[in-house]
Amino acid sequence: MAETHTPQSLDVTGEYLLYDEFMTRVYLVDALPQERAALRRLLTDLQLDVVGEAADWPTTLVQAPASRAEMLVVDWDLLPAEPSNAVEKLRQACQEVLVIVLISHMDVRQQAATSTGADAFISKSEMPERVANRLRTIAESISIS
Repeated sequence: MAETHTPQSLDVTGEYLLYDEFMTRVYLVDALPQERAALRRLLTDLQLDVVGEAADWPTTLVQAPASRAEMLVVDWDLLPAEPSNAVEKLRQACQEVLVIVLISHMDVRQQAATSTGADAFISKSEMPERVANRLRTIAESISIS
């Protein structure tokens, strides 16, 4: 009888976690450690696989492509001065990835975020359940395609 093998990954504490090979792979980008921790917990609760994190844009450009992420969750405030160029450069490095922009304040940034070429935006001020529902819907669209 053939032995089945379940993939494993290391979590942030260094413990091995089992994960489903069909989990959506997410790379998380936010400068604030406490916000990254909260988002990581939310994504994990949604059974999404957080495959990497960055606290700045240069690290994102180097590490995100190697992560083979299917979804990038990026804080608006970390995008360089010309966000559309930054998102385009990220898309060139990480082809066929969905880019989700997190916005702290719902003002002109909402329109700007979608004009950068991001696939979606989510306000950080939304209720956690709403953020979770938006992320779940986006992740489901990945597994369907």
